Amino acid sequence: MREEDYTTIKAKVLKCSFCRLSETRKNAVPGEGDTNAHVMIIGQAPGREEDKYGKMFIGPSGKVLDNLFSDLDLHRQDFYMTNMLKCFLPHSRKPRSDEIDVCSSIYLSKEIELINPEIIISLGYHVTKFFLRDYDLKVPSRDNFSNLFGQLIVANNRKLLPLRHPATVVHQSAKYETLLSNYKKINIVERDCKWFTVCPIKRFYEEGKIPKYWIDRYCKGDWESCRRFQLEEANIYHPDNMLPDGSIVYNL
Repeated sequence: MREEDYTTIKAKVLKCSFCRLSETRKNAVPGEGDTNAHVMIIGQAPGREEDKYGKMFIGPSGKVLDNLFSDLDLHRQDFYMTNMLKCFLPHSRKPRSDEIDVCSSIYLSKEIELINPEIIISLGYHVTKFFLRDYDLKVPSRDNFSNLFGQLIVANNRKLLPLRHPATVVHQSAKYETLLSNYKKINIVERDCKWFTVCPIKRFYEEGKIPKYWIDRYCKGDWESCRRFQLEEANIYHPDNMLPDGSIVYNL
């Protein structure tokens, strides 16, 4: 993203009055961080402290996020962080559909377009649900929704990594260790599989025999869950025509 583009979006966010939330907020909170980052982290909305000071993740959730980053040797400055909604939700209520529609169409979509991240990390239920619907993907039931957290999704030429929101630790609806396990996936998806350059999957893709999905989902995505990687690491034989999910294709 060019710095002037970010400055323009930030200025518009700060004076935004497109929905009812502008009437109750103290400060709208624009995105911040590396505007050239290949990973974009998207939360739901600013909390009380963020609303008070106009900064991203500085309240209790921010402290949890900082602890997670510290434990995983991650750094804020390496990411671009923003919220789906730029204003505090009164009484910490749930976001309403018209608020999501307005804010995402005016600001979030523009941020994604300009930054063009390789990986979008969606924090929590409502943000992940927004992207699933935006990408025409099935939204699981609320009971099964937690199964998505920590699972890489490839759709619309994007890699989406849903993670639990740090607020779940603050509200004691999830344990810190559970989030830490999920957030470890960031370290995985940020780099390619170490076997990629010599893997038959790379050759099959370059020869046009398999779609790019396999590369994005596994080789340059969640290679830790690749069956080929697991067998290679265990020094167990596996045929060249085995796909990353363990299935065998006989016409390769």
